[in-house]
Amino acid sequence: MREMLKISTEGFIWRHNLWNEEQVNAIQRILKTIEEKNLRLIRVAWADQHGISRAKTLTIPAFMSALKDGIDFNTGPLFFDTANAIVFNPFIKGGGFDLEELTGCPNYTLVPDPLTFKILPWAPNTGWILSDAYLKTGEILPFDSRQICRKALKELNEKGYDLVSGLEVEFSLTKIVSDEINPELLGAPGSPGQPPKVRPVARGYQYQLEAHNDEIDEVIQLIVENIEALGLPLRTIEDEWGPSQIEVTFAPMRGIEAADAMLLFRTAVKQICKRHGYLATFMCRPSIPGFFSSGWHLHQSLVDVNTGENLFMPEVETESLSVLGKHYAAGILKNARAATVFTTPTINGYKRFKPNSLAPDRAGWGVDNRGTMIRVLGGYGDKATHFENRAGEPAANPYLYFASQIFAGLDGIENRLDPGPASSEAYLDQRELIPKSLQEAVDSLRENGTYQNKMGKMFVDYIIRMKESEISRYMAYVENEKVEDYQNIVTEWEHKEYFENF
Repeated sequence: MREMLKISTEGFIWRHNLWNEEQVNAIQRILKTIEEKNLRLIRVAWADQHGISRAKTLTIPAFMSALKDGIDFNTGPLFFDTANAIVFNPFIKGGGFDLEELTGCPNYTLVPDPLTFKILPWAPNTGWILSDAYLKTGEILPFDSRQICRKALKELNEKGYDLVSGLEVEFSLTKIVSDEINPELLGAPGSPGQPPKVRPVARGYQYQLEAHNDEIDEVIQLIVENIEALGLPLRTIEDEWGPSQIEVTFAPMRGIEAADAMLLFRTAVKQICKRHGYLATFMCRPSIPGFFSSGWHLHQSLVDVNTGENLFMPEVETESLSVLGKHYAAGILKNARAATVFTTPTINGYKRFKPNSLAPDRAGWGVDNRGTMIRVLGGYGDKATHFENRAGEPAANPYLYFASQIFAGLDGIENRLDPGPASSEAYLDQRELIPKSLQEAVDSLRENGTYQNKMGKMFVDYIIRMKESEISRYMAYVENEKVEDYQNIVTEWEHKEYFENF
């Protein structure tokens, strides 16, 4: 075993200098863990364009090779929308992307990030590691959402700032009644199969009722035990407003760590629950009578990249945010309509934006106001001063959610934008309305210069094509089934599309 666990300094990763010193130093810790814990398998995971984890499971010899050359990964998932419908033709020149390196559906290379290595506590003798995607030339794959987030953080760091963020996430927990996989229920590319039949685990509309948590304590204990074993900084887990609705919060994290934590948390919870006869869904609003919409509130502040000093704490007692914080918030408000493609990327998520609903319907801000899109918390003398964006849905790709905030915030800082006065009546504010549909959001993104410039036109066009495929399949269903009031009700199409997938 010891002979096998020797790392080479030759190969694709080393030739293209794809690891920094911290990542290189982490390798020996990984090898020691593999040996001490007698690991047999390592899952090399990659976050696709939808923020869903895809992975290859490697034996230890294969993983050792991956630490030298990365692993080949099929371009296929890059072509898929949320139902694995093929959006681009890989067999035309440029693979449908106008990128010569992707002609003919070739492999690209996944490079494991040593800083993300974990042992999966629910899977025997199994490790897990996140990866970044590169073309065979050693260049970054331009459609890799984690790399987009890295780019945003790099720009932030170069200006002397770093992002501190906290996750506040809601999801629905259900008990599986029937999980038969009959041939007629398998579905097809672009037409998802029937999800398992489920029932609620608790009644709703009794916010933070202790008895509800006690009813499902067995599965809650399992989730907490495994999430803590992963090293994720879980703070709270509680009964939320709707039936079977759970909310969790995490302690603040710096940089890309929080986005990585969100990806791992979602996939972990779904796997843990499924192994014990439950189905956890991060779909915003399942098509189950009485179920309530779930959100993902992203708490964020900027700190000095060197000292860690909070830069959102106001300079004077009469203010709720620093001048820098207001510029950053103003940038997010200015770009809010286009950003909803990233904060709320599913058709289903737009069913949540209703007046007086605790979800925002316009791009405003307020001090500890749960009706505004940006809710400021803290104030003068409070080193934890920050704000939360309440527009996100729990199915959002965490890397694109984060990147959308950073690029928009930098737009506000660079142009010294003013967010205007704080709102006291959030749903009556004369503010720009949040899009009422994914199509409206896509149209806004198409016209937005900030994201075109910062994320790259190739990437933005790619995301727009992805979302338009999803929308066209949805509208075909609406027309075929003659669904009335489809913008307000949750359709069976949405339930099949998102319930099990997310």
